[in-house]
Amino acid sequence: MLQHGERSNSRAERLLRIERILYDASPEGLSLREVAKHCGIHRTTVWRDIQALEANGVPIYSEDGRYYILRERYVTSIRLNLHEATALFMAARLLSRYSDENHPYVASAMEKLAAAMPKDMMQRHIQRAADLVRERRERPDFTRVLEQLTIAWAERRRVRLWQRSEAGQPVKVRLFDPYFLEPSGVGYALYVIGYDHLRKDIRTFKVERLERVELTNERFEVQPDFDPYRYLHNAWGINWGSGEQVEVRLKFPPGRITQRVKESEWHVTQRIEDLPDGGCILSVRVGATLEMKPWIRQWGADCEVLSPPELRAEIAEEMRRAAKLYGEQ
Repeated sequence: MLQHGERSNSRAERLLRIERILYDASPEGLSLREVAKHCGIHRTTVWRDIQALEANGVPIYSEDGRYYILRERYVTSIRLNLHEATALFMAARLLSRYSDENHPYVASAMEKLAAAMPKDMMQRHIQRAADLVRERRERPDFTRVLEQLTIAWAERRRVRLWQRSEAGQPVKVRLFDPYFLEPSGVGYALYVIGYDHLRKDIRTFKVERLERVELTNERFEVQPDFDPYRYLHNAWGINWGSGEQVEVRLKFPPGRITQRVKESEWHVTQRIEDLPDGGCILSVRVGATLEMKPWIRQWGADCEVLSPPELRAEIAEEMRRAAKLYGEQ
């Protein structure tokens, strides 16, 4: 019996490995010989294992003797302990707040996550968050665009994209290689980063501004020096600028405001300098300051821009215009 159990475990592990190999394979799939080489087993064994996986509901397809998993229909399963479930609960709450429209995939993902949670309040709250997402406004055009971009990103397929134009301006069609999808907390927006064949460079597009995306049959390779985390390292949100860093220094008054500033890590480059009066100066180095402006504005008169001078002048002018709007001199 022990030996039988060992053989069963061995086959179960092999099935999981084959499933992962096929899932991670390129869009062209793998032959039985290639899978067998990965696993160190005979092709006949691979074929039997693939039949077993299909019988268990894994969406495996074959074409011209090559096998692959249709990712759109693939459903994974996970086991969570209480602390892992809590971490995903917090992520789900943030996700529900991030989705300011009826995003069907966000809602369905949260419902599946709720089903995997312990049968307690955590499960109920995640299900409620999914219900709230479904109650929001529907944007089928956005959903279709995101579906196309997701497939293109996963399968490394080039796309044609149409960006919503300014009034009176013609819409430009671009060939684009989607390298990365990145959500931004600034405006709860979603961005796609990749190679723009029109500009011959890496560009970022706001997904909500894309009118249409069309898949092509052309494959692309990500540039070897592209690292999204390096690009975004100096960004306050999504805009990393031209590559040159700008130091932004912000002064906060003593008391609860300085205490609040010190409670969070706002940027990976931040430094906090204590002032004799109990206030502080927050310094960060970013590639562009545009996305910082709404964050600075939220502090009102409790945040003074010390540098750079051009940002100080911009915020000062906005403050003057706001005072004029409210009838103040």
